Amino acid sequence: MLILSLGLAALPATAHEYWLEAPAYQVQPGAELTTNIKNGQLFEGTNLAYFSNRTDRFDLSFEGDTLPVQGRMGDSPALQITAPPRDGLLIVTHEASPSSLTYKDWETFVGFTEHKDFTNAVAEHLAAGYPQDSVRERYTRHSKALIAIGDGHGSDSELGLATEFVALTNPYDADFDGMMTVALTYDGAPRQDVQIEVYEKSAEIKPTVTVYRSDDQGHLTFPVAAGMTYLVDSVVLRPAPDAGQTPKSPHWESLWASLTFAVPK
Repeated sequence: MLILSLGLAALPATAHEYWLEAPAYQVQPGAELTTNIKNGQLFEGTNLAYFSNRTDRFDLSFEGDTLPVQGRMGDSPALQITAPPRDGLLIVTHEASPSSLTYKDWETFVGFTEHKDFTNAVAEHLAAGYPQDSVRERYTRHSKALIAIGDGHGSDSELGLATEFVALTNPYDADFDGMMTVALTYDGAPRQDVQIEVYEKSAEIKPTVTVYRSDDQGHLTFPVAAGMTYLVDSVVLRPAPDAGQTPKSPHWESLWASLTFAVPK
């Protein structure tokens, strides 16, 4: 497993992460609970309001049941609920509707492929005869957050996202040993030997990022620290199935998976 620690200034400004961020990842049963949809870089970004036409899925899973969020247009924070009345692990799931972009120049696209470790993308792009001056991409976001209600006991599960992180350990468990394990899937299958970025921050400590690779099961185990909040992020880049069908069809599709949680002090 490759582990590479990077200073924030060393990362190119070619990608924008998208994640769910709770002001508090531990709340008492029956308390007010909010969660923001965030878009930005290096675990810092802006809050996005909830709009149904920008959302394909927004769910809450608790004790094995999954129900859609009954949000109102323009809600910010996007999630505003009363927490369940019992202790347990709440999983918030959000999938954004597809969006599109055109890279401003060839170097920006190449930088993105290098940053996210898509080693063959540039050669495939050129071999397909795609242009270098207007590379078009469609992208989707597939986000989860783990929030402890009371003691936070319970477990995450695979919820059928196109690409998804599943927590195999629970950072809120009383016997949690400080080693977090996640499984990464794409179309329900393990994503083996791919880049995973782990961001961490706290109120006192600025964000940092460590780059890892998944193992042959699509798993990653990494150390976490008490009092820190974490964002785990990975991207799928694939040729767009409708590439070439119209002059404005995308050449590529990217699917972004994220998972957020906090480790109790």
